[in-house]
Amino acid sequence: MSPSSARPGRPAYDSRRVRQIFDRRAATFDEVAFLPREIAQRMRERLDYIKIAPTSVLDIGCGPGDDLPDLRTRFPDAPVFGADLSHAMLLRATHNDAGDTSWRRFLPASIGKALGARGPRFAEADFAALPFASDAFELLWSNLALHWHPRPDLVFGEWQRVLKVSGLLMFSTLGPDTLKELRGVYAEVEAAHGVPTRAHVVDFVDMHDLGDMLVENGFEIPVMDQETLTVTYPSADKLLADVRRWGAYPFERDREATHAAKRLHRALVAALEARRRDDGTIPLTFEIIYGHAWKAVPRRTAEGHGIVRIEDIGRGPASHR
Repeated sequence: MSPSSARPGRPAYDSRRVRQIFDRRAATFDEVAFLPREIAQRMRERLDYIKIAPTSVLDIGCGPGDDLPDLRTRFPDAPVFGADLSHAMLLRATHNDAGDTSWRRFLPASIGKALGARGPRFAEADFAALPFASDAFELLWSNLALHWHPRPDLVFGEWQRVLKVSGLLMFSTLGPDTLKELRGVYAEVEAAHGVPTRAHVVDFVDMHDLGDMLVENGFEIPVMDQETLTVTYPSADKLLADVRRWGAYPFERDREATHAAKRLHRALVAALEARRRDDGTIPLTFEIIYGHAWKAVPRRTAEGHGIVRIEDIGRGPASHR
């Protein structure tokens, strides 16, 4: 199941639209970056339990580059690359990286190449069409980015392609309970005003579906877990402003829908205000899904012939030994 096909008749969104959203939001993204930064820390804690020493790393959906410094520090001998769909986000990432004063940046290029480049290199690309060779990386890292692509099944296939055999994929993404309060309020307001129901936020994919997609695309030993975080807001306007900054509505709006949205805005704000908790705040839920998996050793050649590894020779069922 993909977000674009989860609900019959819902509008599809594409990479062009998502790129436009994040190009516009790049300048103010720091105002809502508290969530990806918190999740990055939780991903790093999970990575502490995994033994890996990659020689090459790719941060997919790197945005303004917040995760790159830690990846460089954790893996000092591995070149770290960043990829993102948004040109404006990548400009911010390259600007932020310019402040790095690592001593290797002052070496002649020939010596730096021999020692291994530390600074990230950036690529503007769709997650499902990366401009890298097959088997190019030993670690793929993606923090709260996968849900912006309408076809995660295709994304996993591309990520498997650029990952070396036995390389690690580690990612986080948003699950179906994300923004459930906003989804519910929209449904209430539309029903009360006789307005046809429309998709207002991304249809986030279930954790178990993502795990199945990993296996179907050549990953093994997937480990999936999730947690629910609640962000509280002092006002409905602040909540809605943050949702806009996150770009959580990547669908094209026609003029009639935009006018309808304006007419319903006051009702929407009132409905959110009615959900204030005893402490006076308005809650907004985020379901965070974490996953990691290893690229499986291929069992067949491109021509369909079976592959038998030397270490597997002689290992048959117990009855045949």
